[in-house]
Amino acid sequence: MYEDIINAFYDNRNKENAIKMSAYLKNNFPFLGIKKPERAALQKNFIKQCKQTKKIDWNFIYELWNLPEREFQYLALDLLIALIKELKKTDINKIENLIINKSWWDTVDLLASKLTGSIVSKYPELKETHIINWSNQENIWLIRTAILFQLKYKEKTDTEFLSKIITTNYNTNEFFINKAIGWILREYSKTNKQWVKSFIENNELSPLSIREGSKYI
Repeated sequence: MYEDIINAFYDNRNKENAIKMSAYLKNNFPFLGIKKPERAALQKNFIKQCKQTKKIDWNFIYELWNLPEREFQYLALDLLIALIKELKKTDINKIENLIINKSWWDTVDLLASKLTGSIVSKYPELKETHIINWSNQENIWLIRTAILFQLKYKEKTDTEFLSKIITTNYNTNEFFINKAIGWILREYSKTNKQWVKSFIENNELSPLSIREGSKYI
């Protein structure tokens, strides 16, 4: 089954699309050139079969992550999201491994908002055992994840924790961190506009973070 889906991806490569798709991600990764709708169609039955097992095969997830073409990392993410209810507490370490390998916003943002967000919602103690640690690392993608994991939390957002993570990291010129700060503030402003307004006014955020965070205020 695993070999079949990998072969199906290779059989449907498109060199012209691959050049454009790779360029979109600054040529950081090679692509097969399979656009999202075609990829979704190719993997639909495979994902359905995997969901029926109600078990995450992490060896296969890592196998996909280690393949060179970016579509295989997308397949791994789609598979994890399909099996999101099966995530166990210890899987946070496996998610960390994915965050720090082949890192770019296209994978990290899903690892943050979907997978890390889900597992931390289920096991809130991970905020203290893992997320705080991530926010103090030099790896910008772990920091970005620490900022963005509450992106979909709305009224369940832990604002004290969010404030702590942001104020640990707002004194930076790193685009992906400042953008993440603006993004989480912008998203949370849809739920609590006044909190975000007050936070922006009382903290020395980057112009990028302020611009992004203020869009709905």
